[in-house]
Amino acid sequence: MCRMSAARVMLPASTIFTNEYRRLVSMCGPPGWAGPHGRRRTDRRRTASVAQVITRADYVTPNAYLPPSLGRITFTGTRISLLAKIPLATLLHSSLSKSDNAAFFSFRRTSMTHAVDLVADLGEGFGAYTMGDDEALLDVLTSANIACGFHAGDPRIMDATVRRCAEIGVAVGAHHSFPDLVGFGRRAMDLTPDEVRTDTLYQMGALHAFATAHGTGLRHIAPHGRLGNLVATRPDYAEAVAGAVASFDRSLIVLAQDGELADAARALGLRVGIVGIADRAYRDDGTLVPRSEPGAVLHDAGEIAERTVRMVTEGVIHTVGGRDLPVACDTVLLHGDTPGAIALARRIRAELLTAGVRIAPLNEVLDLKADATVGSA
Repeated sequence: MCRMSAARVMLPASTIFTNEYRRLVSMCGPPGWAGPHGRRRTDRRRTASVAQVITRADYVTPNAYLPPSLGRITFTGTRISLLAKIPLATLLHSSLSKSDNAAFFSFRRTSMTHAVDLVADLGEGFGAYTMGDDEALLDVLTSANIACGFHAGDPRIMDATVRRCAEIGVAVGAHHSFPDLVGFGRRAMDLTPDEVRTDTLYQMGALHAFATAHGTGLRHIAPHGRLGNLVATRPDYAEAVAGAVASFDRSLIVLAQDGELADAARALGLRVGIVGIADRAYRDDGTLVPRSEPGAVLHDAGEIAERTVRMVTEGVIHTVGGRDLPVACDTVLLHGDTPGAIALARRIRAELLTAGVRIAPLNEVLDLKADATVGSA
């Protein structure tokens, strides 16, 4: 008899399936099961077969929850109700022996697809002025950084952008910045760390109100423009932003480049998503080439797509100094305010999928990577 509860799962790995993969999963039955032609499969082979099924990008990733369409699953003819959302890795871990778990995680490390979040800066108009085609860009994204009124955006734009994200399931994040409407947040400002902290709190609170009104919530924060550059190198600004997030909502993910903000957020126990910027040039030290310098923004769609795929699948970015620099990338930032931005965003998404990369919300990407790290320990 197979039992399932919200607290404990006891399911043979062979019971996880959908109709599309019933044939594959039927090859990895319970212990003692005789396969085609009477051959019996070992637990190790059975584990690998299940891992192969659940790592298919068009089914569900190893860290993901059972999809809503699987309201019930079948085990030897018995109908079993799902009483809780249970990560598949937990499901397998609870039902396999120690040696089988090792085989499963070893298989998964070598065969699972890469995953990445796609995010863009939205809601950056002001009053009668618009910037970018947010509606078209939303079709490509899994997350959105929404301007909070300091560098762009206003209450009506924030409301409409959050509402649309809630309708289509795109994760909402606060895109906070220096109070610089005239300079679009791209100018350095001589703020104190406490001003940075309180400005960050103010902007998160404003966007949170709209998220609550539309039945969703904030999922992340992402510093904009010059503030985003400075928090990567200035510990005082980084600690101010991380402290604001920790005091507001510790479940928020901090989007950042590798640097001071990422370190400060981790020191406070916050989750960090490392941002790879698709159309920006990188220096040898991992920082972005300033927009004021020639070549800071890339325009060749083929080059940008190729760099993005390498960044996600190989973990490297080619710098202006000619180096292949090792980089982490949990989310790819797509810009929507440049010529040809929508076509470029669609091409990047298509080429990532062609390369076997799964496009997923940031929290799922981070869960997958954390789970893989635990499995390899």
